[in-house]
Amino acid sequence: MGEITVKQVDWEEFAIIEKIRTQVFQDEQGVEIKLDFDGKDKICQQLIAYLDKKAVGTARIRYLDEKRAKIERLAVVTSARGKGIGKKIMLYALEVIGSEKVAEVIVNAQEYIKGLYQQLNFQQVGETFEEAGIPHVKMVKKVRN
Repeated sequence: MGEITVKQVDWEEFAIIEKIRTQVFQDEQGVEIKLDFDGKDKICQQLIAYLDKKAVGTARIRYLDEKRAKIERLAVVTSARGKGIGKKIMLYALEVIGSEKVAEVIVNAQEYIKGLYQQLNFQQVGETFEEAGIPHVKMVKKVRN
């Protein structure tokens, strides 16, 4: 299948993230660029996933306050889907968050992928809502009391 690695990256590598997100969100899903690139990337921890040393996925971690973090912008390029890369990114993100004193992790999951988050013990909170014209569900995972 290939070697999958995930790492936290510096701002200098943001062009790689931008390319992945543009391909997945704007080109494939029709999300408006200003909704994806919302000006919050510089305050987030950025992650990139590699498949055989080629960048194929990304996500960001944004701390909402001292007790809550949000994993956002999870994206895997089409050619690399179905290989467990999204799950690896999430596990790595949860590991990074675990080093903080965060009690709760939140994701706004695209509805079709909520099963991934359920595998990682996230619970759906509330009803389906639309974000960027795509059905989403809010999901929460308690990581400590």
